[in-house]
Amino acid sequence: MYRFFTDEDHINGNDIYIDGSDYNHIKNVLRMKQGEEVSVVTGNDSREYRCEISSYEEDRVNLRLRFIKEESSELSGKIYLFQGLPKSDKLELVIQKTVELGVHEIIPVSMKRSVVKIDEKKRESKILRYNLISESAAKQAKRQVIPVVKDIMTFGDALEYAEDFDLKLLPYELHDNSEFNNTREILESAKECSKIAVFIGPEGGFSEEEVSLARDCGFREITLGKRILRTETAAMTIISWLMYILEG
Repeated sequence: MYRFFTDEDHINGNDIYIDGSDYNHIKNVLRMKQGEEVSVVTGNDSREYRCEISSYEEDRVNLRLRFIKEESSELSGKIYLFQGLPKSDKLELVIQKTVELGVHEIIPVSMKRSVVKIDEKKRESKILRYNLISESAAKQAKRQVIPVVKDIMTFGDALEYAEDFDLKLLPYELHDNSEFNNTREILESAKECSKIAVFIGPEGGFSEEEVSLARDCGFREITLGKRILRTETAAMTIISWLMYILEG
């Protein structure tokens, strides 16, 4: 069943409508007909509205509510991914895959060893594109929220943003990888947390100064194993581990 997002003010009792790009997709790409069933979510709560298509207007598709499903497909804790700016289009891949895995929000972070230089003229359009990728991935994974991709932050601003989080994780390639049991214990503690921060370094990793600042802000170093992972692989690995723990 196809799932679409709509605004809360598009819901009036048993009458719901969808407009914008999803309206065009339903009508002109999927060519869905009256009576066909769709799933609708607002992105603000766990409700899933099961509806049938009742009619089309010039700029919207009208739906009739069949029933509301309360079961949530979201993780019990919210994972915030602070991703060091990678080269090329790797950030787009990270956004797509971690949204599918259940991340709640993605914050691109400019770090000391980030090779990418921010083009201020293209900054706004890039953030818009990143959020469209997030929306597409959320629909594909049948998420009930669309994870926001925030504007690019400095490392210091990112630490401040994560100040009051319950658990702060720093996968660090120089952390003693023989302490895997310690990493397991730290990750298991995520079950009791509502907000979890994960910092991932860029291709060159974290600088010693950044690691020291993160420690001072309450971040806990963990290992991702004996192998050195690419930045995009590291992000998907730790989000996958947390998904496994939080789903249970």
